[in-house]
Amino acid sequence: MNAFEIIRWLSPELILLITGFVVLSVDLAMRRRDEGRTAAVIALIGLAVALVMSVLLVLNNPATIVASTFAVDPYATFFKVLAIIGASLVILSSMHFMRGKSLYLGEYYALLVFVTLAVSVAVSATNLMLVYVGIEFLSITSYILTGFLRNNRRSEEAAIKYFLYGASAGAVMLYGISLVYGATGTTDLVAVSELMKTTGGANHLLGIAAIVLLLGGFGFKASLVPFHQWAPDTYDGAPTPVTAFLATVSKAAGFAVAGRVFIMAFPHFTTDWMAIMGSLAILTMTVGNLTALKQTSVKRMLAYSSIAQAGYIVLGLAAYNPDGQTFTGLNGLLIYLFAYLFTNIGAFFVVLAVEKHAGSSDFSTFKGLAKRAPGLALLMTLFLLSLTGIPPTGGFLGKFYVFAAVVDRGLLILAAIAAVNAVIAAFYYLNVIRLMFFQESEDERPLTVSAGLNFSLVLSAIMVLAIGILAQPFITWAVDSVLMVSKRGF
Repeated sequence: MNAFEIIRWLSPELILLITGFVVLSVDLAMRRRDEGRTAAVIALIGLAVALVMSVLLVLNNPATIVASTFAVDPYATFFKVLAIIGASLVILSSMHFMRGKSLYLGEYYALLVFVTLAVSVAVSATNLMLVYVGIEFLSITSYILTGFLRNNRRSEEAAIKYFLYGASAGAVMLYGISLVYGATGTTDLVAVSELMKTTGGANHLLGIAAIVLLLGGFGFKASLVPFHQWAPDTYDGAPTPVTAFLATVSKAAGFAVAGRVFIMAFPHFTTDWMAIMGSLAILTMTVGNLTALKQTSVKRMLAYSSIAQAGYIVLGLAAYNPDGQTFTGLNGLLIYLFAYLFTNIGAFFVVLAVEKHAGSSDFSTFKGLAKRAPGLALLMTLFLLSLTGIPPTGGFLGKFYVFAAVVDRGLLILAAIAAVNAVIAAFYYLNVIRLMFFQESEDERPLTVSAGLNFSLVLSAIMVLAIGILAQPFITWAVDSVLMVSKRGF
């Protein structure tokens, strides 16, 4: 593979890298006179070009490994598309929300481009060292975005907690990588699989130990219990657009990396890591839902809800079945994540609008929202129903596919626990709907929404309904995206 071919295969990542530096340069040249609006537009254009290139590279082209470490395949492209869409929606919502909150909004938009680049690198990595670099790049940029509001003590506290947990999780993950290297002499995923084929005695125990330690890093990004302690305070204290990104795109990156690493590098340990994933799913769903019941802030409630949602998503790995005809578990995970992107990002954007208007996201600020902003209340209702898993929303399709995979695997106890948790979650989701439509508010001021945020909300709502109603194209896309990973090679 010559230099030109390498540049072509890495063009989405190179476009994102160049875009980030251009955003910084343009903002400095304009001396920050337009509060980052030009920087935001350039960031959106760069993201759009990267999206087009990502899709074009996998159309009618075989999956390719670049420099023996970087996969350009449908699986990686699925998550790149998800990340770019998510970052674009966050930028659109930020243009009004962040105005006046910082003097350095050019850097803010550049960081959103760089964090998208980090996701792109992480989901394409086929070598454990590049996995580590991608995850750490994602974490570092996320720390900065979380604490971006330097005069806000809650934002600073959120960033510090995120950093401390992230540093510890990164060290644990690196120790797991060192165990894999010590056992096999390589960090390439396919080579690890071949060398771990004979898994008797101490070698088997070493493999399980490595899996558990790697989960420390992947579980941290996905906010799985017991690696979730950072998430509620970080989500609550970070700027709300950043919270939306962390709760969706960053979480999806953790699941993407976990899926590729465990399926490609540890196929001979499938029973072991599936059992671990099942246990984590039970803990994550239960802790997230029960804690969400006690919250007095909608933003914090959604933070715990996102932890519980991670428990449902990980069911896809707990019920992984490469020989399944319709429900392989992994395709359900992808469908769930894509629907979850628009569902959760839409819910956080409604919180953003209310928070911008009222200065708070307490439950009381949502009282009578149907009277003050009926369109916003209807959109929030749609997003909450999707999170609950009620048809014809995308959330229903995602839950159906992961639940069906669990039942298809015969894991009936796990399915029953998941169903009970879904009922518990419905209680606090529907409570917000009750407040919006059946409670009176003391604040009678009409609530207005900026054009960028309004576009993001409407697009999210359309996609939530499209995934639920016109499901087949999304199902086909998810199924096609997992085939290469399930084959564990190229």
